[in-house]
Amino acid sequence: MAEEVGLDLVEISPDAKPPVCKIMDFGKYKYEIAQKAREARQNQTHIVVKEIRFGLKIEPHDYETKKAHIERFLKGGDKVKVTVQFKGREQTRPEMGYRLLMKLSEEIVEVGFVEFAPKKEGKSMTMVLGPVLKKSQASKKPSAKVESTKVEVNPEAVEVPEAVQ
Repeated sequence: MAEEVGLDLVEISPDAKPPVCKIMDFGKYKYEIAQKAREARQNQTHIVVKEIRFGLKIEPHDYETKKAHIERFLKGGDKVKVTVQFKGREQTRPEMGYRLLMKLSEEIVEVGFVEFAPKKEGKSMTMVLGPVLKKSQASKKPSAKVESTKVEVNPEAVEVPEAVQ
C-alpha cells in the first residue's frame, strides 16, 4: 500500500502490542529530526572555564591587570579558575595564598561569586569563580544607539534679549 503512494512504511513503536507503523516519507522525516537537533544545539550555551594563574609574590600592577581579565571573563558569562602557584619555601605558607584568593573574591563580588572555595592541591591552590550573569544574558548587551532628533525652531517664538536687538 505504501509503495503504491511512493512512501515508506516506518515502524514507530516496535515494543507496543501490536507494533505501530506509519506510512510516511522516511527521508523527509530523518531530515526534520536532524533540523530539530541542529536547532537545539544552537540554543545551547557552552560554559567555558578560563584559567588565570597567580604567583604568591605578585606585584600590585600585575594583580590589577589579572583582576581586570577575570572581571572581563565573568562579565562575558564564563567561569574562571584562579590558581596560586607555590614555589620552594612558599609551600609552607598556604594561608598567604588563601588570603590572596579571598581578597580577589571580595573585589570582584559585583560581577562574580565563589563557586568552589580555595583548595590546596599539591603545589597550587585553586578557586573557581562563577559569573553573576548567565552567558545568554551577558551576550545580550543593551544597544547604545542614540537617535539624533532634529528640532525645528520657529524664529518668531524665540525671545531675543533687548541688548542684542
